[in-house]
Amino acid sequence: MLHLASARVTRPLRFWLIFNDGTAGEVDLHDALDGPVFEPLRDVQAFQSAFVDPEFGAPAWSNSVDIAPEFSHNGLAGRATRGE
Repeated sequence: MLHLASARVTRPLRFWLIFNDGTAGEVDLHDALDGPVFEPLRDVQAFQSAFVDPEFGAPAWSNSVDIAPEFSHNGLAGRATRGE
């Protein structure tokens, strides 16, 4: 099952993600955070409060919003493997 090993915010609405399959890269969520549930995350401080949900292995926020690991994995730019 695909899940995040780690995530860190690199700039507004972007993460550097490392998955349990060794894939890593940056994901840009500018176009993905659409609709009222995601609107609060457009605030820089709110977005930066993200954490990896231990149950689902997904980027999540305290307002019960998360992004499916598969969606994030498919959106990676500049895919790399660990060690590159």
